[in-house]
Amino acid sequence: MSHHDLSNPQRRRLVGAGLGAAGATALSALPLRAALAQSGEIVVAAAPPITGVFAFAGVGLHQGLGDYCQWRNEARKGVAGRLLRYVGEDSGYKMDQAMAVFKKLMGAHKPPVFYGDSTAWAKAAAQEVSQLGTTLTSSPSFSSDLADPKNAPYYFMAGPTYTAMGEILLEYINRTSRGATKPAVAIVYSDTEFGRDPIPGIKAKAQALQIPLVQEIVTKPGAVDVSSEVAKLRRAKPDYVIFHGYVLAPIPEFIKQMREAGMSTVPMGTIWSMDKTTVDAMGAAGQGWMGVMPYRYSYDTEGAPTMQAIKDFAAKARPNMPYVPLFYTHGWLVGMIFAEVIERTLKAGKPLTGPNMKAALESIDNWDTGGVTGLLVSLKGHQIPSGRIYTYDATSKLLQPASGWIKTA
Repeated sequence: MSHHDLSNPQRRRLVGAGLGAAGATALSALPLRAALAQSGEIVVAAAPPITGVFAFAGVGLHQGLGDYCQWRNEARKGVAGRLLRYVGEDSGYKMDQAMAVFKKLMGAHKPPVFYGDSTAWAKAAAQEVSQLGTTLTSSPSFSSDLADPKNAPYYFMAGPTYTAMGEILLEYINRTSRGATKPAVAIVYSDTEFGRDPIPGIKAKAQALQIPLVQEIVTKPGAVDVSSEVAKLRRAKPDYVIFHGYVLAPIPEFIKQMREAGMSTVPMGTIWSMDKTTVDAMGAAGQGWMGVMPYRYSYDTEGAPTMQAIKDFAAKARPNMPYVPLFYTHGWLVGMIFAEVIERTLKAGKPLTGPNMKAALESIDNWDTGGVTGLLVSLKGHQIPSGRIYTYDATSKLLQPASGWIKTA
């Protein structure tokens, strides 16, 4: 697991190239920490869940963010002439471990930007960084109350909130409905903070669009008996079922039993149930699976230069990675946003403080991600409120666009 640190010969070469003769002399004469400060490197720190229950996502997040930093150094000599140095340590998806890594890396490197591992971490760190005023943060959490420039001023998400994802699904259902009566929708979500997060927003949006919500079901995440829940759905006869707050189980079991019951209901999901490898794992239940994704898939490179760059870099740096997952793309996009914020701040001649980086973040408007997102990006609201609907084709084993790009705000 490369952390792109100074033990890596490629990194040493990059650092040396950035130092010049004076810096190289200083490197031999000064302790390492002082030399790094003098070289002007910018540390991008992270505590991704490389082990534990979310390791399947955390490894990709870690690799995508670290690889973006390396790509940026190689392709564009870093940011405003200063090299990026990625330092990532495993959180294990444990809150105490995540906070310990956060405190350790903050103390050792004073990074201007930090990527965490969860909603719980983001909320705890938000309080700390608000007091410090030194660091811009992000994480894989799209928790709706974190896209809040006032209460979480130094946090942003590289995608739409979970509420916005639900709104995009309903917008799609509304736009594609035919006939006088609107399609009926059921929502099935996990009894977790992640699961409950967008439910009030989904209900409000359904009401605004006059889409009837005919059933609401809460389950534990993971492998659970869903037969009584499927019986409720059968009675409610929804045209669509939106699943949220899960990655995989119990979604395939729901779909299997709904099909066995003769239901023609369309199942839909949100981002963390939309990676190709996850849908592949659904087997036969994956056929016809739909959902919202804020990004292009890595095989969708036409007219998307960044997606091509991601594919090319991953092929070279990670030859054993058969498919570039959405987690890697997400990590890469977070790196792009970190770099854009840092560059705007430095080019304005300002120090990398929380307030300055927040202002730079909120100045990002009509920003071209090179096709990672389908629409130009504004980060004024600390989120990217757009996505498109994809549907899974079990024959090609690819998720294909079922809609254009939909914006919620």
